[in-house]
Amino acid sequence: MSPQLLTLVIQLLLLFTPAPTTVTSHYNYNFTSTSPPSQSEWRPARATFYAASDPRDKVGGACGYGDLEKAGYGQATAGLSEILFERGQICGACFELRCFEDIRWCIPGTSIIVTVTNFCAPNYGFNPDGGGHCNPPNKHFVLPIEAFEKIAIWKAGNMPVQYRRIKCRKEGGIRFTIDGSDIFISALISNVAGAGDVVAVKIKGSRTGWLPMGRNWGQNWHINANLKNQPLSFEVTTSDGLTVTSYNVAPKNWNFGQTFEGKQFES
Repeated sequence: MSPQLLTLVIQLLLLFTPAPTTVTSHYNYNFTSTSPPSQSEWRPARATFYAASDPRDKVGGACGYGDLEKAGYGQATAGLSEILFERGQICGACFELRCFEDIRWCIPGTSIIVTVTNFCAPNYGFNPDGGGHCNPPNKHFVLPIEAFEKIAIWKAGNMPVQYRRIKCRKEGGIRFTIDGSDIFISALISNVAGAGDVVAVKIKGSRTGWLPMGRNWGQNWHINANLKNQPLSFEVTTSDGLTVTSYNVAPKNWNFGQTFEGKQFES
């Protein structure tokens, strides 16, 4: 083969060899990085919404926060699919979401910040791509329609989004809602700034040392201990390894059903 002919063959091969593809949105964000995503990197998911005045807002969902309006979370909340929910350990974490890839329905330049308060259960009667939005391996957010409409037109339905984990910003201190009966003590930990998701809780009376509490469900923690007629202190640790200690949060004459406010993580 002559040098001229060889050169021509090489040029033709280069012409018809496909270039590496880059997945981009109309905002020109891309996912070409091969390194593991850090906490601040945007990741792909999908989102749907539920109607206003849905009963799930009154019962507080799988994280156990109770009435979300009264608890201070309002409509800035989300239910997560099984692969994201981590069996409730993610409750209280905060995510930023933005509409992605669909110029017909996205509201450009907008994003929302939501706190995880609920679980979107899988529906194995449907395929993940055919109605089972929250089935593994789907990464899915279910939002109140009020939150959804801040980033997309409601007609979008099952909307492509991008999400990233961010620090939670909360007003006031960590809230401790004490419930139970006799020596069974339950504490709902809410309004947590910083990482937001609590991984360990200790409680202390004036006549005890620090006692570890167990996770009951969501962000409800419990212990069997006689702590009546003692001021209560709490030690709260979040998923980033930081700990905040709130001394004598509840006075000596505390009662079940009361909520007390302690110190707060930096946000």
